[in-house]
Amino acid sequence: MKPRTQPDSLDALREALRAFAAEREWAQFHTPKNLAMALSGEAGEVIEHFQWLTAEQSAELTPEARAAVALELADVLMYLVRLADVLDVDLVAAAQRKLALNAERYPVERARGRSDKYDRI
Repeated sequence: MKPRTQPDSLDALREALRAFAAEREWAQFHTPKNLAMALSGEAGEVIEHFQWLTAEQSAELTPEARAAVALELADVLMYLVRLADVLDVDLVAAAQRKLALNAERYPVERARGRSDKYDRI
């Protein structure tokens, strides 16, 4: 098998994950339900690294903890990208739509410095 270049964009990552799953015949297991559940589980593994830490401790992780969190974040990203691929969702376009919606919901003049939900500001 020839070496692949490292994915450097969401599109390249999606293609690499698609190929990875196809080579292993995992598409049969990559249903939206299963991928969503795996995504949730991996997000929980990110949370484990921060459980019981103070806000200050969570902002100043050791290099070892930071590396472990990076791997968990990679798992979350890969499952998210794979789920979006299976559902034919353009993540960048969806994020742009959501950012525009959030800009409407959280106008700067009302939301600056506040953490309230949009229906309470």
